[in-house]
Amino acid sequence: QVQLVESGGGLVQAGGSLRLSCAASGIIFSFNGMNWYRQAPGKQRELVAAITSGGITNYADSVKGRFTISRDNKLSTVYLQMSSLKPEDTAVYYCNTKVYQKYTYWGQGTQVTVSS
Repeated sequence: QVQLVESGGGLVQAGGSLRLSCAASGIIFSFNGMNWYRQAPGKQRELVAAITSGGITNYADSVKGRFTISRDNKLSTVYLQMSSLKPEDTAVYYCNTKVYQKYTYWGQGTQVTVSS
């Protein structure tokens, strides 16, 4: 059974930082690319950052230079370090992976709120 469990969200002032974590189980973590998505109220879910099994990263333009995705294969955990946070970063952040290019899994989400 695949499980993705996010943690690390919270309330932070604009300009502050947070680190999100996503612990995975039920998959061979090192084989899988991992992604962070977010969904703000009234908006579609959007891809924020991605990291391949080989460690290649990609970011949405809106977070480039402010967010860093990383992974620890020994801990089966993917991280999202968020800095210089803006009120528009407020959203529920979700961890995501696709196994065998076919089965998509989501975590339960963690709320990030950035106050101005």
